[in-house]
Amino acid sequence: MALILAGLRVIDAASYVAGPAASTVMADFGADVIKIEPPEGDSYRRLAARHRTDYNWQLTSRGKRALALDLKQAEGQAVMHNLVKQADVLVVNFNARQLAEYQLQYELLRQLNPRLIFAQITGYGSRGPDRNKRAFDLAAWWARTGIMDMMKPLGGAPVNGVGGVGDHASAMSLYGVTMMALYDRERTGQGASVSTSLVANGAWSNGMQLQGVIAGFDLGLMLEEQGYRNPFVLAYVTRDNRYIVLVGPAPAREWPRLCRALGHPEWLADARFVDMQAIMQRRDEVRALFAAAFARLNLDAMAAALEAEDVTFSVLEKNRDVVRDAHLIENEVIVKTDSEHPDYQWTVASPIQVAGQHKRVPTEAPAIGAHSRQIMAELGYAEAEIERLVAAGIIKA
Repeated sequence: MALILAGLRVIDAASYVAGPAASTVMADFGADVIKIEPPEGDSYRRLAARHRTDYNWQLTSRGKRALALDLKQAEGQAVMHNLVKQADVLVVNFNARQLAEYQLQYELLRQLNPRLIFAQITGYGSRGPDRNKRAFDLAAWWARTGIMDMMKPLGGAPVNGVGGVGDHASAMSLYGVTMMALYDRERTGQGASVSTSLVANGAWSNGMQLQGVIAGFDLGLMLEEQGYRNPFVLAYVTRDNRYIVLVGPAPAREWPRLCRALGHPEWLADARFVDMQAIMQRRDEVRALFAAAFARLNLDAMAAALEAEDVTFSVLEKNRDVVRDAHLIENEVIVKTDSEHPDYQWTVASPIQVAGQHKRVPTEAPAIGAHSRQIMAELGYAEAEIERLVAAGIIKA
């Protein structure tokens, strides 16, 4: 069965995570994604250099073909322009200065291919004083947008953001707007320049809190003064030092369930807790009661009691348990690869499904320049010319 994006050609000239992750989703659904990296290899390959395998590269470069190309050289730029002429999508994370240096401005490329979808992701957007600042998601997604500030404990420093989280969230925005542009191209026949940024996605992710500030309610300021106090939306430690997170957006519904699950049905008749207003006025006392009850049982027993009363909660899982979670495997969140490499037997699937459609079985990411000769031949370059470009360092094969 043909995959839904079969026949779509995508040039992935971005580096690190957000842009390449967007093109990974396209590759998963069958697009021919050509990964462009310099002859010495993308520096993202070396992010996990201390480990025995470049697992980051495997995640975001699976299912792609690799062309090692020097975009700083005029001949390398000419090769890139020939690629663009045959492409449907070009993914970049270059700023305006870099686009000019590499001759990849949309105004130039649209003359070569009016149907091209030029998909750009930046750190801070394309306008304003910070448009050329280096970002990464820790700076632009986590820190700049207030998310890290919301995570700091009372009286303590912010908790450091987790690598790649903002990148992967932002990748889905870039993927979505690219698909929107392709849909519009079906109607108009014309390509488009589309974009998103890490900071825009971070602000959107933190939107509930930011909208609160706009409306005059600064939850961040309250947390600085008091810390997290809502006993119905909090993490509690069990006897065996595991954590369970309560998620009680409707405390009046959760209260009787929790009283029974925690083994204290007498709280329901306690005069201190006559109604929800009284409970929330005594929230610190309730939180202490909850904490003591959680600490009396091991994780499995506590989770079973909560499940029996239909309490809204989640176990705070460790990464090593997530990748073996049978429920996630059944739902194809964690999936098998076709690799025999012991470090790449499984991988994380892209997070969308289309009923009746399939994804590629994940393959190993390509080595530097693994498909350079093949791709150059497809562009019409003769073998002698390919050899000359290899000798000149314009491509690596």
